[in-house]
Amino acid sequence: MHKIKVLSGIVPICMHCKQIRDDKGYWNQLEAFISKHSDAQFSHGICEAYLGKYYPEED
Repeated sequence: MHKIKVLSGIVPICMHCKQIRDDKGYWNQLEAFISKHSDAQFSHGICEAYLGKYYPEED
């Protein structure tokens, strides 16, 4: 439990692009914001819905 770092409060996020506005009013990529404010790391993949949309030959 001592390794858990929690974000709290209201996180202003764009409903379209999912960027997050920081305390200085700048918009940040979701992954960058969370990485900066926690110990989380990201690994990217692609879900089935977008796999077919962007890579139809793989569907």
